[in-house]
Amino acid sequence: MSLPAANSTSISEGLPYPLGATWDGLGANFALFSANATNVELCLFDARGEREEARIELPEFTDEVWHGYLPDARPGTVYGYRVHGPYEPEAGHRFNPNKLLLDPYAKAHVGSLRWDDACYGYTIGAAGKDLSFDTRDSARFMPKCRVIDPAFTWGREQAPRVPWDRTIIYEAHVRGFTMRHPAVPEALRGSFAGLSTKEVVDYIRGLGVTAVELLPIQTFINDAVLLDRGLTNYWGYNTIGFFAPDPRYSATRQIAEFKEMVAHLHDAGLEVILDVVYNHTAEGNERGPTLSFRGIDNASYYRLAPDRRFYINDTGCGNTLNLSHPRVLQMVTDSLRYWVQEMHVDGFRFDLATILAREPHGFDEGGGFLDSCRQDPVLSSVKLIAEPWDLGPGGYQVGGFPPGWAEWNDRFRDTVRGFWKGSAPASEMAARLCASSDLFNRRGRKPWASVNFVTAHDGFTLNDVVGYNEKHNEANGENNQDGSSHNHSWNCGVEGPTDDPAIKTLRAQQKRNLLATLLLSQGTPMLLAGDERGRTQRGNNNAYCQDNPVSWIDWETNTHTEALIAFVRRLTELRAQYPILRRGRFLTGDYDPVVSVKDVTWVNVSGEEMQQSDWRDGSMHCFGMLMNGRAQATGIRRRGTDATLLMVLNAHHDIVSFSLPHGARGWQWKSILDTAAPDAREQHYQMGQVFECSARSLALLAPER
Repeated sequence: MSLPAANSTSISEGLPYPLGATWDGLGANFALFSANATNVELCLFDARGEREEARIELPEFTDEVWHGYLPDARPGTVYGYRVHGPYEPEAGHRFNPNKLLLDPYAKAHVGSLRWDDACYGYTIGAAGKDLSFDTRDSARFMPKCRVIDPAFTWGREQAPRVPWDRTIIYEAHVRGFTMRHPAVPEALRGSFAGLSTKEVVDYIRGLGVTAVELLPIQTFINDAVLLDRGLTNYWGYNTIGFFAPDPRYSATRQIAEFKEMVAHLHDAGLEVILDVVYNHTAEGNERGPTLSFRGIDNASYYRLAPDRRFYINDTGCGNTLNLSHPRVLQMVTDSLRYWVQEMHVDGFRFDLATILAREPHGFDEGGGFLDSCRQDPVLSSVKLIAEPWDLGPGGYQVGGFPPGWAEWNDRFRDTVRGFWKGSAPASEMAARLCASSDLFNRRGRKPWASVNFVTAHDGFTLNDVVGYNEKHNEANGENNQDGSSHNHSWNCGVEGPTDDPAIKTLRAQQKRNLLATLLLSQGTPMLLAGDERGRTQRGNNNAYCQDNPVSWIDWETNTHTEALIAFVRRLTELRAQYPILRRGRFLTGDYDPVVSVKDVTWVNVSGEEMQQSDWRDGSMHCFGMLMNGRAQATGIRRRGTDATLLMVLNAHHDIVSFSLPHGARGWQWKSILDTAAPDAREQHYQMGQVFECSARSLALLAPER
């Protein structure tokens, strides 16, 4: 193909930094890392990205970066790359200049991928499989990159900087959250602008949460196999552009729309946390397409097996990014800093984060990526949350990340679900109520390091945890083989929807039990968006491909919905009101001679401190957790800084007579929450009096004169 290069004479050397396309008001500098390429062509397209108008060789190669400065380029310029080099898969090289490639540092994308055999670097169906070489041009099927003007007036916007001990995370999906919201104009539904709508922001703030954690919004690819089944990659864990917001979430196709959303959420005191996927890319294994990294420098960007042809697949997604390479590590940290400094986000949740801490020898708590984040003045100042597992050897690392990191704690989820269905022991439950100190209390880490959750995007919703024993993923088209079969759920007697009033009442109470445990435990609670409304996925525990009402939040309200929302608000109010529920140090049960109390005392149904025989009793499913506010609630030795609280948990299916602990003379116990009677007025009990703890319920009491 012969293309004009009329403006190629005007290109100058430019600079090897910053990487990507950078407009300076006069033109744009283009810089692309590739250690093994022999030549790089910058391809320019019309505004819609449909017609290639010119190819220009980048004139200079410095420190393994190809670069050039184009004075004619300005914001809106649409571009891509063609990279020349050896096509030697068995040596790790898969260069093919017939394939248009996305800039890894692109700040905006134009169009979407249209799957075609031309998108593959090898010829599909050829005898040599991925060793073959395909000569078809992929440009007309590919999305393109766009040069941006980053200017934005933030005005008075300020980051809320919510302390970790006050943080309550709300996990949500940009599209699913607003697709059915009646106050959001149809043209804005499913977009960043929709999430900025006043009624939406007011609702989130009104729940008492402090941070919105968004499922992946960086540009991702729809899997061909899903499109063939009439489905889509709804969750977005298939990233191809680490710097660009996905165009499908933008009503205006402008970068400013994302920034405006952040500004609106910040104005309401809400932080923005992004779920990010730096463990793999959308290019898959050796049989995957050539879209960006593979064609730019496959041997540098990916962890390859010793034979160099095949990929290490610790992610289960076909490939693994090679963060041991300094330029790949730079790309990831540059991306994170961009989202903090330019887009003003407040933190990140890292998908399969164990991958990021892997070196060639395996998981390393002192690995390059973790060290980079810890010493970086930008990244060390925001919230960093790890999903602490992957599919590789030694991949389960809950509690294994270094200081400064918080971690998703699936032990909390499984134990709390198990306890309320009657299967998890009280000893395990006690550990989870205390921010899993058995896992996290080391190296000066704090209780907030345990991100507690009972539900998340991956798995059952809260409604379905109490409504289904089995997964029902038939709509995913995988014969119900996908998704976990170990859900620790209990349908309360009937699988799925029922009109039985007794079962409906029990399910409502179990939901309150799970929510109360989540929001009254030590650690950082994370609430799944829609759980407070009783959202159901009809038993689907892996709705990654369901971009439809199965995943979208239903905004219709009834008395049951209103009651559950009010209960969640009550819980967040209690958490804010009582610092003992969000303590700065781990509860240990150790005696403090300064104030002559223990920070936590475990109480049996007789009102006495529990002994080892109590903990060993497998049939014991009712106990109390007495948290003494005088015991260094903030880590500072002083008296009377916080209230004392008693939490009584009863997972038995019968009422249990629980003797309330004795205290100072003249004091009595006041009930401030009871999941069995959420609307009941406060009740008062004498010290030592028997408290009739309802079947399957949680009660919270405080002493008063």
